[in-house]
Amino acid sequence: SATPELVLPNALTRTASLLRSYNTSAMWINGYTVNAGGFGGWGSVVTYNYTTDSYNGTWSATYDDLINYEYIINTTAEDPSKAYFNAVARVMKAWDFHMLVDVFGDVPYTEGLKGAENVTPAYDDQVAIYQDLVAQLNTAIDLLTNSSGANGLGSADVMFGGDVNKWAKFANTLKLRLLIRMSSSSETSAFAATQFASMNTSLGFITEDAQVNPGYIATAGKQNPYWDVYHTSAAGALSGSGRSAIPSEYVYSFYNGVKLLDEGRGAATYRGFPAGTPKGQLGNLVDNPAALANQTAWYVGTGTGTNATDAIGLLKGRTASVPMMLAAESYFLQAEAYMKGFLSGDDKAAFENGVIASFRYLYKEINGNVKAGLDPKADFETYKMDNPNSYLVNYNLATSKEQKLEAIITQKYIAYNFINAHETWSDFRRTTYPKIVNGSSNPTASFASILSTSPRPDELPVRWLYASSEFQLNPASVPSGVNQFSTLIFWQAQ
Repeated sequence: SATPELVLPNALTRTASLLRSYNTSAMWINGYTVNAGGFGGWGSVVTYNYTTDSYNGTWSATYDDLINYEYIINTTAEDPSKAYFNAVARVMKAWDFHMLVDVFGDVPYTEGLKGAENVTPAYDDQVAIYQDLVAQLNTAIDLLTNSSGANGLGSADVMFGGDVNKWAKFANTLKLRLLIRMSSSSETSAFAATQFASMNTSLGFITEDAQVNPGYIATAGKQNPYWDVYHTSAAGALSGSGRSAIPSEYVYSFYNGVKLLDEGRGAATYRGFPAGTPKGQLGNLVDNPAALANQTAWYVGTGTGTNATDAIGLLKGRTASVPMMLAAESYFLQAEAYMKGFLSGDDKAAFENGVIASFRYLYKEINGNVKAGLDPKADFETYKMDNPNSYLVNYNLATSKEQKLEAIITQKYIAYNFINAHETWSDFRRTTYPKIVNGSSNPTASFASILSTSPRPDELPVRWLYASSEFQLNPASVPSGVNQFSTLIFWQAQ
C-alpha cells in the first residue's frame, strides 16, 4: 500500500513518458518523421504491416499506468480530504483510456483494472467507454470545483503545482477534445450535443501549456524523455533515434514556403532551417548522408553531447518539462467548437490565439519565459503577411466551414509537430486534414510511405493491432477480425 501523495507524482511522470511513446509511434504515420536511410530494420514502420507485437509494449505500459490512477481512485473514494487526488486520478484515467481507444478501439475497461480478481477481462464497446470517460471528467470537475475543504495536492502535483483550478480547466479541455471526437460519429453525436449543451463554459479551458516535470535531472533514467530519446544520453552519447529519424518533406513544406512560409516557427523547430535541415520521404531507404551528422534535426541550440546548451524550440534541454497539452490545442478545440456551433464564441479569435500560443511555446526557454528578442504576436502578424492568400493562415479568407475546419486542423498539425502526433493522427483520421493527395509519390503531397502495403486510397493505416500479450493471456476476450487498414475507430471518417 502507498499514499496518493506518493503514487500520483510517479503516475503523472509515467504518463508523460507514455505520451512520448504514443507520439513517437504516430510520428511515423502522420508525416512528422521519416527514416533517414543508412539504418536497417525498418520493417513495419515503412510498410505499416503491423503485427500483434508492434505495440504490445505500449498496451502493457498504459495499463500499468492506469493501475496507479485506479489505486488512487479506490483508496480515496471515501475520504473527502483526498477529493482532489480522486479528481486528478479520474482525469488522468480518462486521458490514458482515450489514448488506448484511439488506436485499439474496444479495450478492457469495466473489468480491465481488477488485478488478480479478474485476469481475463472482457472488452468494452469503445463508444460506451468514451461516454463513461466524459462522465468521469464531469465527476472530476465537480470535485475540483466543489471540494474546498479537501487537502491540497502539494508537491505530489508535478503538472500544475497543486493548482486545482488549472486541473479543472484541464479536465474541461480534455472533455472538449473527447466531445469533438464524438460529434464526428453518428453513434455519439446526440450524446455530444447534450454534453455540449450542459458544458461549464464559465469554468473555461486551459490558457497555459500543461506540462509535467517531476524534477528531471541530467542523470541516466531521469532526463526529459524526449531529450533522452532524440538528443543524447546523460553521458552525452548521441541518440540513435535522433540520427535515424529526420523530418519529412511533407511537414517541412509548411515552413519553407512550398505550402506555407513560416520562418519564425521553422527556425525554432529545425536545425539548419531553411536550407540545411536533413529531410526525406518515408520508405526511401537510400542513404541520406546529411542525416548522419552529429546532431538531431530538432535541436536548435549550440554545443554537442554533455556540452549542449539549453535552447528554445522542441528539445529545450535535459531538464525541460514534458508538454502534455499545449494551450494552442485548447484554442484550436475551442475554434472548432465555435465554428460548428457546439459552443458560443469567436472562432477566428480562438484560431489566432492558437497560432500565437504555438509561437509562444516554441519561443520559450527552459525556464518558461519567451526568449528575449522574440515576439510571438509580432511574428504571427508577419506570418499572415508572408502568406497573404492562404486561408490556412488568414482565417478570414476561409469562405466555407470546410475551409475553416481545414485551417484549424492544419494549424493544430503544425503546432503539435514532434510534440503530440497521436492527437494529430487522430485529427487526420477524423477530418482527413491536413490535406494529402491520395496515391501521390510527391513527398510534399502525401506523407504515406512509398513502401506502404495499405490497400486504402490514402495508403495509410487506421489503427493498431491488439497486443500479443492479450492473445497469450486473454485470448477468449480479444475481438476477432481486426485489420489495421479497415477496422475503424468509431469516430473516424471512412
